Amino acid sequence: METKNRLKSRTIVEGRDRAAARSYLLGMGYSREDLAKPIVGVAHSWIETMPCNFNQRDLAERVKQGVREAGGTPMELNTIAISDGITMGTQGMKTSLVSREVIADSIELVGRGHMFDAMVTLVGCDKTLPGAAMAHARLDIPSAIVYSGSIGPGRFKGRDITIQDVFEGAGANAAGTMSDEDFMELEENACPRSGACGGQFTANTMALALQFLGMSPIGSADPAALDGRKHDVCVEAGRLVMQLVERDLKPSDILTKESFENAIASVAATGGSTNAVLHFLAIAREAGIELNIDDFDRVSTKTPIIADLKPGGRFVAIDMDRAGGSKLLGKRMLEAGLVHGDALSATGQTLAEAVENAKETPGQEVIVSVDEPLRKSGGLVILKGNLAPEGCVIKVAGYTRDDHSGPARVFDSEEEAMAAVQSRRIKSGDVVVVRYEGPKGGPGMREMLGVTSAIVGQGLGDTVALLTDGRFSGATRGFMAGHVAPEAAHRGPIAALKDGDTITFDLPSRSLTVDLTDKEIESRLSDWVEPEPAFATGVMAKYAAQVSSASEGAVTNPKV
Repeated sequence: METKNRLKSRTIVEGRDRAAARSYLLGMGYSREDLAKPIVGVAHSWIETMPCNFNQRDLAERVKQGVREAGGTPMELNTIAISDGITMGTQGMKTSLVSREVIADSIELVGRGHMFDAMVTLVGCDKTLPGAAMAHARLDIPSAIVYSGSIGPGRFKGRDITIQDVFEGAGANAAGTMSDEDFMELEENACPRSGACGGQFTANTMALALQFLGMSPIGSADPAALDGRKHDVCVEAGRLVMQLVERDLKPSDILTKESFENAIASVAATGGSTNAVLHFLAIAREAGIELNIDDFDRVSTKTPIIADLKPGGRFVAIDMDRAGGSKLLGKRMLEAGLVHGDALSATGQTLAEAVENAKETPGQEVIVSVDEPLRKSGGLVILKGNLAPEGCVIKVAGYTRDDHSGPARVFDSEEEAMAAVQSRRIKSGDVVVVRYEGPKGGPGMREMLGVTSAIVGQGLGDTVALLTDGRFSGATRGFMAGHVAPEAAHRGPIAALKDGDTITFDLPSRSLTVDLTDKEIESRLSDWVEPEPAFATGVMAKYAAQVSSASEGAVTNPKV
């Protein structure tokens, strides 16, 4: 079948009855020749509220150039974005995870409404990546996702720094171990110009993993936001999507259980963000792939950490790019049998073919040998037990502790917990519990980077544990378990906890427990009353009413 005969856009622009539609478009400057070609949506989330996506309008022009050169007609569109880092520690952070659904919905709506033949989406800050992937899976048209790039490291006192250092600096400043002058200097130098957070935090974790999933060309995420190679990546993405149109290669042809396992392995091997669990569960459900929370533990257990990246390691994304990038990581994992080499990449090549030409920079220390890993098993561990019957996730990259037992310090909001940390009321051995911050209870499942960084900044990172039905930033480090499910707002066992209860983390046995019997937990919950919704109207109320458990990806799709 000829390409033209299966183009969705023909419904919009061909025939006598479509004269009005053509008139609108001709009036904007499109020619009749333009409208006869495949029409490609070029989506992005440029916004002036953060550095992460600030280069996307420029990059969109490069994508459009590539589309035109390859015989297509690009049409640019935009969606929203919420900065996790800027809203962190405020009520505004509740909107971040909600934005993932809005981003996915808006890209899907424009794609369906205007019947694009293909789509290229530029992504940057955290929720734009899974949001785009969810939309592409729903639309199921030839498509590619392109990461607009990592920010470069800042410099402070002769060393590289990231935004993680600023969050932890707040704790150090509060504890009196960093002067006001040094703290201000740190703040002023951590974020040089455009790009998403530099460590293996959520943005870089998802950008890497989408390549292994097959939704982004392998190597496309590596160049930094302001690296000139990023322009070339975007032009090539525009050309690529036209090849995919010709082949009619769609997400449904690429996304399989094996491709999701490849993506999980890439997160595990790099000590990546726990948010990947939430996002890949959501993407898999949109794609109709059976994936559950236990798959993450299964894949991570057999995947060693071989990339020495912040927050648990020494290096940032730009260092990994210089070392050999995603292709080198993929080749190492392929040679060790840690990924499925026959899974398709975004270009239509197999993963094995896509990483075949990987080049290693002599003397690099970022990506180590699988035979001498930084840690023998991956960075993600799933715990279950009487405190988390549906599971929770803990990231173990960067430290060696595998158990903790101590008294609960229970807080019903992030603000309560932060006040306790800042007033030095958290002591060595404590287990900080932050509840009613889950997908429904928040609503929006806020990240706890402010609290976790303050704990680390006070020097308690090695002796205090934390658990929450909320989630963590990719920059979080320490003994922290998130996504505890069922959440408190769903009458989960976390709602039954009281100060002083003994909570035990046991990583070898994959358990998170409280020293209470099931009968005692149920007795405490017998008089539990569901809290009044935090929002009575608007998008937050709609989200709280529809959202699923974190163990299912915190999605709002009614069919999952």
